[in-house]
Amino acid sequence: MSKIDIAVVDYGMGNLRSVSKALEHVAPSKTVVVTSNPDEIIQAARVVFPGQGAMPDCIRELDARGLREAVVAASKTKPFLGICIGLQMLFEHSEEGDADGLGLFKGNVKRFVTEAMVGHDGEKLKVPHMGWNQVYQVHDTHGASHPLWNGIEDGARFYYVHSYYVQP
Repeated sequence: MSKIDIAVVDYGMGNLRSVSKALEHVAPSKTVVVTSNPDEIIQAARVVFPGQGAMPDCIRELDARGLREAVVAASKTKPFLGICIGLQMLFEHSEEGDADGLGLFKGNVKRFVTEAMVGHDGEKLKVPHMGWNQVYQVHDTHGASHPLWNGIEDGARFYYVHSYYVQP
């Protein structure tokens, strides 16, 4: 088996092409493989776990393809990035379909409460949250930010499409 730098987990519910093409663009010297093979997931140096759809369906497909064990092992032993529902599945539970996640992190996936969604200017925000928005770092009690923020300035803009958030 050849060296896999980045494995993108294919459990039938992800935006695989856009994720793999983005990875190839930012890391052209790395081998990016879209895979549903547990051995390739375990062998890869890094793993990306994308997803789109509904949480109960994603968990069902992950299990039906025999990928749960490989995903859990990879998340504990190597750099691992969950995207969209791939991130949500790492937590204990989701309000979406009252589904249990993989339980790797404590916390729940919750739906935005439409009535509580108010912007900085007092304008009511829509759910799903779609479009460009700014991000601001949250620092720990020692004033440090997470290493994921390295190179990302406060106020940087990202594109969002989501109706749920994680509450640790």
